[in-house]
Amino acid sequence: MSRTVSSLILSSARNSIVCQGKGRWYSVCIPNRNKIKWKLVVSKTHLFPAGGCSLDNPLPLQKAFRHTSTEEEQFSFQLSASQINDILRAGELCHKTLDPNGRTSSSVLRFESNQLASNSPMEDRRSAATCLQTAGMLFGVFDGHAGSACAQAVSERLLHYIAVSLMSRQSLEEIELAVESMKPVRPILQWHRHPNDVEYREITSQYFENLRVYWQHLLDLDTEPGFSLEEAMVCAFKRLDSDISLEVQAPQENELMRNIALQVAFSGATACVAHVDGVHLHVANTGDCRAVLGVHEEDGTWSTLPLTRDHNACDEFEIRRLKREHPRSEEKTLFVNDRLLGILMPSRAFGDVQLKWSKELQHSVLENSCDVEALNIYQYVPPNYHTPPYLTAEPEVTYHKLRSKDKFLVIASDGLWEMLSNEKVVKLVAGHLTELNVQKPQLTFKKPVNLGYMHNLLLQRKSRGLASLDQNIATHLIRHAIGSNEYGEVDPEKLAAMLTLPEDLARMYRDDITVTVVYFNSETIENYYRNN
Repeated sequence: MSRTVSSLILSSARNSIVCQGKGRWYSVCIPNRNKIKWKLVVSKTHLFPAGGCSLDNPLPLQKAFRHTSTEEEQFSFQLSASQINDILRAGELCHKTLDPNGRTSSSVLRFESNQLASNSPMEDRRSAATCLQTAGMLFGVFDGHAGSACAQAVSERLLHYIAVSLMSRQSLEEIELAVESMKPVRPILQWHRHPNDVEYREITSQYFENLRVYWQHLLDLDTEPGFSLEEAMVCAFKRLDSDISLEVQAPQENELMRNIALQVAFSGATACVAHVDGVHLHVANTGDCRAVLGVHEEDGTWSTLPLTRDHNACDEFEIRRLKREHPRSEEKTLFVNDRLLGILMPSRAFGDVQLKWSKELQHSVLENSCDVEALNIYQYVPPNYHTPPYLTAEPEVTYHKLRSKDKFLVIASDGLWEMLSNEKVVKLVAGHLTELNVQKPQLTFKKPVNLGYMHNLLLQRKSRGLASLDQNIATHLIRHAIGSNEYGEVDPEKLAAMLTLPEDLARMYRDDITVTVVYFNSETIENYYRNN
């Protein structure tokens, strides 16, 4: 980005020039959404009230060089290469699936993930876990709106609901007996988290109790075998959303828990979760996060296989679904300005009870709550609100049987897809994968060796791009998403400007971005077909 463009961004903000933002919740109806009077202070281990009910940014390094307002006198878009890398790499996470012998028989070779905030606090969340009482691994990306509370709760809870849905009756009976006898319960999931990923520690016990009620319900069904994987994912999504709705209606003496329940229910989140078990890949999607498969064809080219549809006003299937569910008299008011009831961009999401409950129930819950305005919750009923619910958390589940040519899966929030096409993302990952697989040239020494000779060899290696390459592919994608120029190359000036945009301006130019890339083990997949 040239200095002229950088100056234009700053002057336009200071002169209140209206830019087209990417905000999706109450962007038209409630302009004071960002005036937060209540906060929650969150650390890795504690969550406690400090005059408010909002999650602080779990990635503090990303804010280290960020301006807080366009009104600052000393305003600069300049960052060093080292500072840019510190910001981009702050949320990096990588996990390899290795057994004690350093080998892997899993179809998942490794996964790499990263996040970059635009909102303050960040509203995106991510999850990854290995199922311990059933087979497979789970990967999730969650895009929050109207705050981070719903995305935070869903990221902590949904994978547990899916894992419980997949457990056998015997396993469910064993954990129920352990809880009744007050004995230790075998873990259901092994989490793979970034050290700065936040948790709602103080309400974990309540979440566990509601999860227990769910598995008791599954036991009452008295069916064996249990759900198919598709049924398990659908049931888990719907049950968690139902629990979110019921928790805020239940009497609660603890003020902190009541406030969190309110914020979770009255904010919202879209979700995309993948379950990988051998060659079996299931992707459940609610909203506009996206999952895309990178396929290496026999002729050496790369192709793209989308595994999700964006649930919004641009999708004909969603428009027809909503028209079927509501009277013909509402056909023209279901989507206004490409938003559900003129408010929300995704047509499926967790939480968002304002678009699910009756007017009477909303009024009753908020009337009996504390100062909801202080919690950044506003009672707003859109025009033409006649036959709720208008919103659902029911996911669309896609099944794909992995082949040896399926090399990786990219799951990301819409902050990435707004900047890069499916094809561009696959091309970037494929190119990165190829470069990492190139054997680094051996340093061949001529005797005698001197510093000048060594320096020239290192410069040759660096010129090949190996020394400066992002090791984490998610970082590589985020770097290109916000820093690419019209030629598809990363422009350092543009990248620096996009990273230093102040909080009151950043959302106009980019959204929160969360990316998880899962690499598949071709050898394991080939062995499956060879043995079967």
